[in-house]
Order: sequence, then structure tokens, then C-alpha cells
Amino acid sequence: MIEFSEATIRLAAFLAIFAAMAAYELWSPRLERAEMTGAMKSKRWFTNLSMVVISSICLRLLFPAAAVGTALYAESRGWGLFRQLGAPAALAGIVSFFILDLAVWLEHLASHKIPILWRIHRMHHSDNGFDVTTALRFHPLEIVLSMFWKAAVVIALGAPVAAVLVFEIVLNGTSMFNHSNIDLPQPIDKAVRKIIVTPDMHRVHHSSERRETDSNYGFNFSFWDRIFRTYLPQPKLGHKDMEIGLKDYRGAFSSGLVWTLGLPFRRR
Repeated sequence: MIEFSEATIRLAAFLAIFAAMAAYELWSPRLERAEMTGAMKSKRWFTNLSMVVISSICLRLLFPAAAVGTALYAESRGWGLFRQLGAPAALAGIVSFFILDLAVWLEHLASHKIPILWRIHRMHHSDNGFDVTTALRFHPLEIVLSMFWKAAVVIALGAPVAAVLVFEIVLNGTSMFNHSNIDLPQPIDKAVRKIIVTPDMHRVHHSSERRETDSNYGFNFSFWDRIFRTYLPQPKLGHKDMEIGLKDYRGAFSSGLVWTLGLPFRRR
């Protein structure tokens, strides 16, 4: 019953945020390119939306407990640092949220620096467009590995169940927000990115230029990149002229579902 409720809450939040970002993109797009309009957009959307469905099925089959279920299991066993310390639930929840976000930042950094992880993660970067569906374009292998990592952190911390549920919803929502092709007014962008990763900030990370790809790893909080000196405010060529994606994988083929699923197993 708890698992069903968690899945329902997350699905409702996902659909609401996805619909809001997709509508905003149509109303006020930041970039208008061939990859993000017409037939090419339809192909990209089919592949990227299919990827989140496939990944969700794989995750439920291989890791049915997910992060929230792991938190429940750890709670029933009395596992975790916060339970051993007898920390107040509110404090444990807040600290857990920040540590989980740092853990995701570190995971993202590792996926760029460790060759075998990059082979999997590069599928996310092979998207030649950049919109709300790019946030869903992760290989099932990466989604499963990410869940094992988050589960380990949840168990080690003894993170409260409510904090893990909130974190998962917020992370999913901010990822769709900062991958969206929305024209956020610059004064708002400047204010928001002091705490939260904005679309203009994260788009730099999807540049085909290596120096720019190796920056702005955050999905939620923006200050990790400032703390660890991986923050890059703008792309060299500007957002309208920057090349999005990977230089080795340019063209309509990179939006094919079969090609996308097989990318981690290709040498180049």
C-alpha cells in the first residue's frame, strides 16, 4: 500500500511538472532550432519519452523497493547514522536532503570522469536538442546504477522516509525545469541560479565543447558547482550559437530509439 502511494504521488508530480514545462516551452521557447521543432522534435520526444518508460519498468523489476522503499526498510531495522545518534526527525530530514543532493552531484561528476560510466552517461548528452524531454533521456543502466548509489546513501544516513520521497520528487522536478527550453527572463535567471540550477546554467553542460561539458554538474542546487569550482556562467559562443550534443553523434540517427539504447555498447 505504501509503495503504491509513493508511486502515485511521484507520477502525479511528474505529469504536472512535465505538462507545465512543455506548455511554457511552446509559449516562450529559449531556442528555436530544427532539432526542437517539427518532425525532428517528434522523433526526439518519442525516443526520450520511451526511454523513461523503459527505465521505469527496468527499475521496478530490478529494484522494486526504490529509494523510498529502501528508507522504509532501513527504518524498520533501525539502520543509519541519524538513528544511531538519535537525531530529531526534522533535522535528519533536512540534512539528508542536502547530502542526497551532494551525492547526486558526485555521481554526475563520476559519470563524466570514469570511462565506463561515461560510456553509459554519454547517451544523455547525445541528444542534439535540449528541452524538457532531455531530462528523461537516461539509459536504463544508468538509472539502475543511480538507484543503487542513492539507496546506499539512504541506508548509511538512515534518511527519513518523508525526506527521501520529497527529495525524489524535487530532483525529478528540478531536472525537468533546468533541461527545459524556456525563455526565463535574465533578472529572474540571475536570482534563481544563486540557489537552483536554471535552464541557461545547465544548457552550458550540454555544449559539445569539452570544457563546457565538464562544468555545471548540478541538477538541483547550484552552489555545489561554485563550491567545487566547476561553475561556468555562460557558453563561449552564447546560447543561441552554441552547439548542443556530442561532436561524434550529430544527425537524425541520434534520436533513434534502438540506436540510443545501444550507444553504451558502441566504441565510438
